[in-house]
Amino acid sequence: MGAPRIHLPQPLACGQTVVLPPAASRHVQVLRLQPGDALTLFGDPLHAGEWSARVHAIGRREVTVQVQAHVAVERDPARAVHLAVGMPANERMDWLVEKATELGVASVQPLLTERSVLRLGGERAAKKVEHWQAVAVAACEQCGGNRVPRVLPVRALSDWLADPARSALGSGLWLSLQAHSQPLAHWAAAHPHVPCHVVLGPEGGLSPAEETLLGQAGLVPLALGPRVLRSETAALAALVLLTLA
Repeated sequence: MGAPRIHLPQPLACGQTVVLPPAASRHVQVLRLQPGDALTLFGDPLHAGEWSARVHAIGRREVTVQVQAHVAVERDPARAVHLAVGMPANERMDWLVEKATELGVASVQPLLTERSVLRLGGERAAKKVEHWQAVAVAACEQCGGNRVPRVLPVRALSDWLADPARSALGSGLWLSLQAHSQPLAHWAAAHPHVPCHVVLGPEGGLSPAEETLLGQAGLVPLALGPRVLRSETAALAALVLLTLA
């Protein structure tokens, strides 16, 4: 087993001694690491990849580490895939964020749609997004990814579609059960490495009016196959086809 991985989103340098944030310090203490034990740090905004480090000192409330060598390793998919998902209920969104992070998703946009069971707004929505972001960090620490996907603030589907910034995410796709939809696997093979954003509905699917909006916004309807999948299952199936092909 390799050295434990800690997300530390700040500039680092060889030989530097850094105090870990409270949550990271607690993580090191829970792992019962001792001074001299190896760590891997990632999240440096100025250097892609990761840094080797060693525990320098462990106090009651904080842990100090010494940064060693930079390793320019890349484990993210060649294609950037951004998921925009009608939030599934209960703990399924946690599971979706965790597994999507493991598969290399670039960002997750939680959406409010007509048939969404989970209805979030205001402070409750902000706290959920903060929680999901922490889930993504923990997943990266476990799976070896060095770029934590951003979990964006909850938005209504119509508002998100109207945002001009959406086009910067690449080709627009949506998962559809319409008979004329081409297979997502065919699109992925025909457009290797092309960045994209993928929209999928919640448990009850997207409404006809929402599907019309997606078509008017220029998104391409694509299918995963004849079976009706749960929202979180469909999201991961799409990611596998787009990032691992």
